[in-house]
Amino acid sequence: MAKTTKPKVKSKAKASTVQKKTTKKLVTTSSGRIYVSTTFNNTIVTITNEKGDTIAWSTSGNMGFKGTRKSTPYAATQAVEKTLQKAREIGIQSLEVFIKGPGVGRDAALRAIRNSGLAIAMIADITPIPHNGPRVKKKRRV
Repeated sequence: MAKTTKPKVKSKAKASTVQKKTTKKLVTTSSGRIYVSTTFNNTIVTITNEKGDTIAWSTSGNMGFKGTRKSTPYAATQAVEKTLQKAREIGIQSLEVFIKGPGVGRDAALRAIRNSGLAIAMIADITPIPHNGPRVKKKRRV
């Protein structure tokens, strides 16, 4: 009798490359939270609902700015405007603003949020404050 053999699959990864497409459910909410994280190199903006689920996000690097232009106030305003546009599509009307970090985009981002026309329920600075922290660099002798 002839022996029947199974066709050999070289790798399991190739055999299971069929992926299901997931569709996002567009959930409308009236209020949300906006987190603006500014560093010396970039600005990250995230909008969440009350539970903390991310609705929209953007960064100044995501807006097309590269290198030192990412840390400019203009790049921060562009990132905020893009995320607020997505928030308006979802139906957000009031925001709680949380700002974090020492970057130069802080004030520009807050100004863009105020000028957006959405109601601001609260503004909080959540910049972490070190309790002593790492050793300070040596003092420069000139």
